[in-house]
Amino acid sequence: MLTRIALLALSAPRRVLAAAALLTVGLAAFGVPVAASLSPSGFADPGSESARAAEVLTDTFGRGDVQMLIMVSSPGGVESPRAREVATGIVEQVSGRPGVAEVSSAWTAPPATAGDLISEDRAAGLIVVGIAGSEAEQQRTAAQIADEVTGEHDGIVVTTGGTAMVNVQITEHSRRDLLLMESLAIPLSFLVLVWVFGGLLAAAVPVAIGAMAIVGALAVLRVITYTGDVSIFALNLATAMGLALAIDYTLLILSRYRDELATGADIATAITTTMITAGRTVIFSATTVALSMSAMVLFPMHFLKSFAYAGVATVAFAAAAALVVTPAALAVLGARLDALDVGRLARRLLRRPAAPVAPVEQRFWYRLATAVMRRALPLGLAVVVLLLVLGAPFLGVRWGFPDDRVLPASASAHQIGDRLRDDFADNTDTAVTVVIPDSVGLTPAELSGYASELSRVPDVAAVSAPTGTFVEGTRAGDPSAPSGQHDGSAYLTVASTAPLFSDASETQLDRLHAVPGPGGRTVEMTGTAQTNRDSVDAITSTLPLVLGLIAVIMFALLFLLTGSVVVPLKALVLNVLSLTAAFGALVWIFQDGHLAGLGTTPTGTLVANMPVLLFCIAFGLSMDYEVFLVSRVREFWLDGGYTNDEAVALGIAHTGRIITAAALIMTISFAALIAASTSVMRMFGLGLTLAVAVDATLVRMVLVPAFMHLMGQWNWWAPRWLAGLHRRLGFSDAPSTETDNHTSTERIPS
Repeated sequence: MLTRIALLALSAPRRVLAAAALLTVGLAAFGVPVAASLSPSGFADPGSESARAAEVLTDTFGRGDVQMLIMVSSPGGVESPRAREVATGIVEQVSGRPGVAEVSSAWTAPPATAGDLISEDRAAGLIVVGIAGSEAEQQRTAAQIADEVTGEHDGIVVTTGGTAMVNVQITEHSRRDLLLMESLAIPLSFLVLVWVFGGLLAAAVPVAIGAMAIVGALAVLRVITYTGDVSIFALNLATAMGLALAIDYTLLILSRYRDELATGADIATAITTTMITAGRTVIFSATTVALSMSAMVLFPMHFLKSFAYAGVATVAFAAAAALVVTPAALAVLGARLDALDVGRLARRLLRRPAAPVAPVEQRFWYRLATAVMRRALPLGLAVVVLLLVLGAPFLGVRWGFPDDRVLPASASAHQIGDRLRDDFADNTDTAVTVVIPDSVGLTPAELSGYASELSRVPDVAAVSAPTGTFVEGTRAGDPSAPSGQHDGSAYLTVASTAPLFSDASETQLDRLHAVPGPGGRTVEMTGTAQTNRDSVDAITSTLPLVLGLIAVIMFALLFLLTGSVVVPLKALVLNVLSLTAAFGALVWIFQDGHLAGLGTTPTGTLVANMPVLLFCIAFGLSMDYEVFLVSRVREFWLDGGYTNDEAVALGIAHTGRIITAAALIMTISFAALIAASTSVMRMFGLGLTLAVAVDATLVRMVLVPAFMHLMGQWNWWAPRWLAGLHRRLGFSDAPSTETDNHTSTERIPS
């Protein structure tokens, strides 16, 4: 297949480029509008207890899927005539419109309920709007209401917040963040490519491939929105990874192409050999990254599923574009690949001669590898200890659910959230709603007794009167039933003083669940605390399967590539080790608030989805560099003329510059996410930046050569039966004349 791609690129390169350009334009026209169809939520498990309870509240009792809070503030107090006039006008304006399920307010609710909707200083009151519909419809309704009511009315200030506005503002900020990220990452990446390749034309090829990968991934995401929910945060991943991986793969191909030209090969031979060697590495690398990310589809939350969709689509388009378009571009450019060489121009201006090409043994990466292998044990242990120390803060991780504080402090939803936490006696975020899905036949006395038992649980401030479908006299369909029974479902609201995501909150949930349901009926609970517990349980119950699947897939792929069982095991251990610094930093900065949370509002918790997301993506990217390096090391080992240490040093010498440049560009792409205004994306950007940087430096350039030196020729060991299996099924990054050389495989101990 790779040979045929090379022949196609040589025979009809302009047609290939024209077809790719037309396809890119079509994909862009279809995929770019996808942002309007994406969801800002998806952190919860849709099949959990809390989700089922919320569905009953929506379908049976007409409560909105999400709440929108409209805060009316008056210097004269909420009882002033002008404040009442403005508030009741808003209630009338909002009530009855499409998408609004219910409306209550401090000015229209019964006195017992109204008190909870007024701030402690009585300067502000709330209008609570329940909004129903799909997530896209909810956002449209909330945005329209906000546009209509927000502002100042003769000294009365009206602002909007609540979950509905959190979703709206996350979407707005994510779209702006995407433009900001592109404006930072693309120019900086291009400058690095110019530095790596010297020529402007050579640097432009990877950027063009990256653009194709991005629009292709966006088109795939839009197709998926027709059948399910996709998180808007997946846009950031598609953009960052599309650019980074496309540059990685193109950089590998271009570097190998130049190496072949340097040996005296003509352009046609260089392109063919490059596709057989570097092209095969690209396929293996893309497969490892895609399979690592695809494992996230096993989690029930569509936030994680969305990143699986975006990740696999981005990797596929990046690899396909690099394999098909790059050789065609090389065939068209020919000797002009090095045109517009900035380095050559600089040397002419400074009147300096070109630096002579140093033998490989005198290059920095070769000398670094040999220096590390001379002190393999102390250097390896020092790096391992350093990474474990950096990861130690993760042992104190506390899980929480994202709220308005993921937004910047300037967002109105964040400001209202702060006001609710500080100035309102009843914080609805801490409340637990208890739903009795089947309350048929329950008497008021049974429900009241159940509510009384709930009120005795520590940290319960109050329990509302049961709400449900109530039939006086006889139960529907049963004339013999006594009077005063419920016919349908019922629910109660438990007001809690336990801080969210604390040990007290977890203990309270356990005790609420321990109270027997009325009449022995099943009860289900919802609310932020229960939703967070369900999400963490969904992740922890699925995580062993996901981790095991990733480990098996990565082991099998690396075995097929190397014929060794030692190298895959080493890769699995070192890739996990490379993530410790990133995980520790997430807790130390975003949970504990050091470095001022990098401009975010620390909540004392981490969103449970983020470490899982970071692991699956960063683990795949680590395997990306592992394939780059090990495939070249094995190529020298199979040559038969090098010792293990020489093969390792030569492999690093030929890939060190590529891995460093690729990692630098990838860290630029991910570091651009740190400029995002939402804390979720800042967390994601910082974690991936650290993971890639640590992997490309400490792990790939220190731990890998140290380990491979200590293992010696046993790096390539496999049991005899597996070695035979590899000879029949395995792959290599070397040309077929080398991979079929049985004298080479005899060097692998078995």
